[in-house]
Amino acid sequence: MKVDVLLGLQWGDEGKGKIVDVLTPGYDVVTRFQGGPNAGHTLEFNGKKHVLRSIPSGIFQGNKINIIGNGVVLDPALFKNEAGDLADAGHDLKEKLYISKKAHLILPTHRLLDAAQEIAKGDARVGTTGKGIGPAYTDKIARTGLRVGDLFHDFEKKYARAKARHEHLLAALSYPVDLAGMEQEWWQGIEYMKQFHLVDSEHLVNRLLEEGKHILAEGAQGTMLDVDFGSYPFVTSSSTICAGACTGLGVPPGKIGEVIGIFKAYCTRVGSGPFPTELKDDTGDKLCEIGHEFGSVTGRRRRCGWLDLVALRYAIRLNGVTRLVMMKSDVLDTFETIKVCTSYRVDGQETTDFPFEARENIEPLYAELPGWKTDLTRLSSEDEFPVEFKHYLDFLEEQLGIPVRIISVGPDREQTITRRAR
Repeated sequence: MKVDVLLGLQWGDEGKGKIVDVLTPGYDVVTRFQGGPNAGHTLEFNGKKHVLRSIPSGIFQGNKINIIGNGVVLDPALFKNEAGDLADAGHDLKEKLYISKKAHLILPTHRLLDAAQEIAKGDARVGTTGKGIGPAYTDKIARTGLRVGDLFHDFEKKYARAKARHEHLLAALSYPVDLAGMEQEWWQGIEYMKQFHLVDSEHLVNRLLEEGKHILAEGAQGTMLDVDFGSYPFVTSSSTICAGACTGLGVPPGKIGEVIGIFKAYCTRVGSGPFPTELKDDTGDKLCEIGHEFGSVTGRRRRCGWLDLVALRYAIRLNGVTRLVMMKSDVLDTFETIKVCTSYRVDGQETTDFPFEARENIEPLYAELPGWKTDLTRLSSEDEFPVEFKHYLDFLEEQLGIPVRIISVGPDREQTITRRAR
């Protein structure tokens, strides 16, 4: 068996959680391979909304195995809150959630460092969520981080050394240190986390593959936030592309199967950084309002713009995408005309390649398509699609060279239409 990978192809917030939830009945195992509690995956069903930050989105579908992989950074305090909320809602995770011993821990001082470093950047700040993600990954690369498996090996001494090192850095940044409340909650989270299966996840995942189990790997954030290939430095601190599933779970490249790429029918971005198709006008405001474009974790307003096929083709190429999922199609229901960026003009030259640096002087070049003026949320089959929407899908598939197999027409898991293979 192989691992199928599901990931975002834009700047995050594509709706990955919903699709993982929809696809989970076809899998035995769902895993998270990177990111941390800065990623909020929203799921809606039975009239209720759930927001997951570190726990895989397969947790609601039967007794599936769910694994937090080694590539994830985990905040024990936030994990306790998240898992506790799920338990209160009737979803006890203790038997079906496994946590990698090699996953790195976010310390209270990481969160302080995140805030202090953002302030120090001034106008060059990248707009982090302040959850300590960047500093935790920094310690991982610097070989000074703490991992889940350290809980059983002189952990208090290791924590004290890391804390002292961070306090020294915070003093250099003239940032006040008040850890009393944060530390208490964090240590409670540590004790709570010990109740779960803490495992050598790389062995577990590969054994499950050998046993013939179907595994789905769930990515966080999006391709355009990848630390290597995204719009650097306005990126996250992990590898958000398909290759990150190999290093974040401990599986070889030859064990990757389908790569399912998710994108919105338009584009959004949170925080700072280049956004070639951003609309700073009434149309952008309309997309934000209809799409309820506010972060599920931070509550921040998302910047909105037309669909960018230059960036989307780039993401498809990087990930080796084999099939596509289009989200929030219904947000465009009322538009007379829909624009799609097919190329850029950079320094007077037209290009379809995403540039080294997505600068302010990029001019997006658009194709215009007629809107469908139909309430897609009421549809349950592709046979009901209006002609204009079918043309929109045909145009995208022709431009991208990959089939759009699943269409989301609303937030609920039932508002999902699977198209027939062509």
